[in-house]
Parts: sequence; structure tokens; C-alpha cells
Amino acid sequence: MTEVLFYHLEHQPLERVLPTLVEKTLERGWRAVVQAGSEERVEALDTLLWTYREDGFLPHGTRRDGNVALQPVYLTTDEDNPNGAQVRFLVDGAEAPDLSPYTRVVYLFDGRDAAAVAQARQQWKGAKEGGFAATYWQQSPEGRWEKKA
Repeated sequence: MTEVLFYHLEHQPLERVLPTLVEKTLERGWRAVVQAGSEERVEALDTLLWTYREDGFLPHGTRRDGNVALQPVYLTTDEDNPNGAQVRFLVDGAEAPDLSPYTRVVYLFDGRDAAAVAQARQQWKGAKEGGFAATYWQQSPEGRWEKKA
């Protein structure tokens, strides 16, 4: 059964949280798709994943890079899954019509944005109504993740 995780970003921005979650995904031997809400965000995430650490990077690509089936992490605005990812990250309000093909679906939303919080509540409701095992994670002031639901 697909696990659906909601990460409520309050004390760290997406740019700090996403690389860590993607690293953990790759450590498990899984592939990932990161679906963003705009091409501009895909471009920003593309740069971020190459440069977020001085001593390394996260291997990834976009449609323009080609060989999308070979990418361990694929960045897109579309609902496709050309690299056979087991994990789908949804940022900036991106939606996935079918969560069931994935081992894990991760929604990341900005807790300081009322519209993003409202949308996450709708996504939570949809996941629960769809029979998915959903969990809600909130950041402590120290930046640790605490399971709240």
C-alpha cells in the first residue's frame, strides 16, 4: 500500500528539506520524481540539487537533459513517471491524480502560506478517502520532524 506523507514546512524552506529527503530516498535504492508547480521551480530545483552541498550533488535530470528513464531523480511539472520512480515528491501545490503506483508519495507545503495549508488539507482528505495510509509531519523549532497524525 502507498504511504502518503505530508511535510509541513515551518522552520526550514523547501530548499533545505527536499535534498535531505531525496538523499534518503536514494539511500533506500528507490528512484524519485519531483513534481513542481512551475517550470521556473523545476529550473531552481535543478540548480539546487547540483549545488546544495560543497562535497557532493544529487544525480538527477529533467526532460531537456534526455535519457529520462535513466535518471535516479527526475524533475518535472507533469504527472509522468518515466524513470519508474517508487517515490513521488509534490511541491508548490502539484497534484498527482493517482497515488497508487508509488511506494511513497510526499507532499511538501509551506506552513506560512494559508493557500498552501488549505490545499494540503484537501490533499490529506483525498488521501484518507482514497484509503491510503497518510501521516502528517511537522518541524520542531530545532528542525526535527515530529509525527503529528
